[in-house]
Amino acid sequence: MLSSLIFLLATPLVVQTLNNGVGRLPIMGYNGWNAFQCNVDEKLVLQTGSLMKSLGLIDVGYKQLNLDDCWAEKNRTSKGLLVPDFNKFPLGFNDLTSKLHKLGLNAGIYSDSGWFTCDGYPGSFQHEESDLEQFIGWGFNYLKYDNCAIPYDSITRTGIVGRYQRMADAISFFQMKNGGLPIIFSLCEWGWSQVWLWGKTMGQSWRITGDIAPNWDSLAAIIDTTSFISSHTDFFGHNDMDMKYIFSDYFCVDRGNGGLTFEEAKSHFTAWALNKSPLLIGTNLSAITPDILSILKNQEIIAINQDPVVGTAITPFRWGINPDWVSNQTSPAQYWSGQSQHGIVIMLLNTQNETAEMFFNLTESPWIRAGRQYSVRDLWSHTDNGTAVRSFTTTLPAHGVTALLLKDAGDEPAGIFPACSVWWHCTDQNGTHVGG
Repeated sequence: MLSSLIFLLATPLVVQTLNNGVGRLPIMGYNGWNAFQCNVDEKLVLQTGSLMKSLGLIDVGYKQLNLDDCWAEKNRTSKGLLVPDFNKFPLGFNDLTSKLHKLGLNAGIYSDSGWFTCDGYPGSFQHEESDLEQFIGWGFNYLKYDNCAIPYDSITRTGIVGRYQRMADAISFFQMKNGGLPIIFSLCEWGWSQVWLWGKTMGQSWRITGDIAPNWDSLAAIIDTTSFISSHTDFFGHNDMDMKYIFSDYFCVDRGNGGLTFEEAKSHFTAWALNKSPLLIGTNLSAITPDILSILKNQEIIAINQDPVVGTAITPFRWGINPDWVSNQTSPAQYWSGQSQHGIVIMLLNTQNETAEMFFNLTESPWIRAGRQYSVRDLWSHTDNGTAVRSFTTTLPAHGVTALLLKDAGDEPAGIFPACSVWWHCTDQNGTHVGG
């Protein structure tokens, strides 16, 4: 009996990922909060949708256009229903979502697990079922669910898990009652209560940090957090690293204005995409420039994010500047790898403020086979760059990135010394140790 109890206590809890038919792959789309905050209306939403189509963003996979906060009237009706702001959306949401659907887009909406949203509009606490029915009735297929205006403990008698479970239960109940696909549920609880452990039982993505900011320090801190929990992402459940804060009017850091350099913008997109985060554009598309658009439309990077065969994200195999498994929010892990249907994905990230050479032995990645050589595809230059044997070296600008796809190209050449790629304990069959 005692031995059975010890076994049960030592057995880790297996958390089953919710698979209800939606959100198998990371969502790609647009959310205008970072660009416009509350200054959004029907005209701007439809203009953004039209730009997503004309700029070719829909064609490469960005098919979700989401409203954020501030879309509602401040008060509910006498029957407790939500009311869209008439001045912002005079034709109502059914008209809006119908027009977005005709453009080839899905539409998303925003609410909160508390009394109010973060900007003081009605939240969904104690109105979960009726609000959800309204959202779906208006034609929305996606719900971003925030974490402001938390009710007193004496009212909820639960923690953050329980408050999010209320809406998850409403979604499940609605699906059982009405059939069809459920709404996509995006938990925005800022990484509280280790959401990566339980978020996958309720929704399809979960924010892992506070809000992103348009500077390198913010990106580095988010990447650092991700480095310790990236293995929690898989099909139907994704760590959400927050909206992509890529501006068309980015400023160089050395001007003192903050913002992102072009190299930092590439690193931002690469880290988010290869970590299988949702890809939600957060820039003003009417002012976007060709170089930023080229980042957002990199189809070789997008193909990794949207891989239908491998759902897991890249993970660090070496931290680089820091000792492995040591957090440093200004200099996160630099050496990452993962699997894909077409080969091994490598991301090298220069976290330093100056140009740096980066080097790794291929078999530091657990996915590389010893004794084999690998062809090298650069996912940014879109070029095939020869064959790597045993190691790879590159030079990257400050805060720059390289993304590679390595494919097995056969046995490595004979006679390479040492006989093992990892020479520690490399041993001949006669028992002789072979040094490196």
